[in-house]
Amino acid sequence: MEHQPNNPLHGVRLDAMLQQLIEFYGWKELGERIPIRCFTHNPSMGSSLKFLRQTPWARERVEGLYLKMLRDKK
Repeated sequence: MEHQPNNPLHGVRLDAMLQQLIEFYGWKELGERIPIRCFTHNPSMGSSLKFLRQTPWARERVEGLYLKMLRDKK
């Protein structure tokens, strides 16, 4: 595996990323920031992960919000 010290997403699994976003924002605000059905209607980790793994544009939005969250935590 290639070492990528300047890539904050390197080595972060999608489930861990989503869990941190839920803990930081909560489902309600997460659904407001990224308005996709798996976050706004009866949200769950399983359904959200399934959707994000199948939908590249949605995963990019989640990764972008994750990076913003990391910046806001500092």
